Amino acid sequence: MDKKLLITGSVFGIIAIMLGAFAAHGLKSLISEASLQSFETGVRYQMYHAILLLILGTMGKKTIQYKKTIYILIVVGVLFFSGSIYGLSTNVLSSVNFTKIALITPLGGLLLIAAWLFLLVSFFKINDDI
Repeated sequence: MDKKLLITGSVFGIIAIMLGAFAAHGLKSLISEASLQSFETGVRYQMYHAILLLILGTMGKKTIQYKKTIYILIVVGVLFFSGSIYGLSTNVLSSVNFTKIALITPLGGLLLIAAWLFLLVSFFKINDDI
């Protein structure tokens, strides 16, 4: 599980950097400032959760039962939240109408919040064996 967390975190981080650079250099003149800021929000949240996956992948075995749930919540949450923002922000550049998936964005946000809540609960369950 730790290897999967680390690989996924690394891939999410790489993609976030690539999309951030693409937004700064390729999209700047093609979409509105508001759309560009939304796109950058998607990149930022993707990067935050890439880092969280990397941290989770290096945590001890005491939280192992929570790692799989947190992993799924983060992956689906990032795909829904950031992915829908990427589509909605670049809607004017595509023949696909991404406004039909706009409700996926808050669902993705809720999944990301749930991942953080599962992480918090796992911390409360750690026994301090000193």
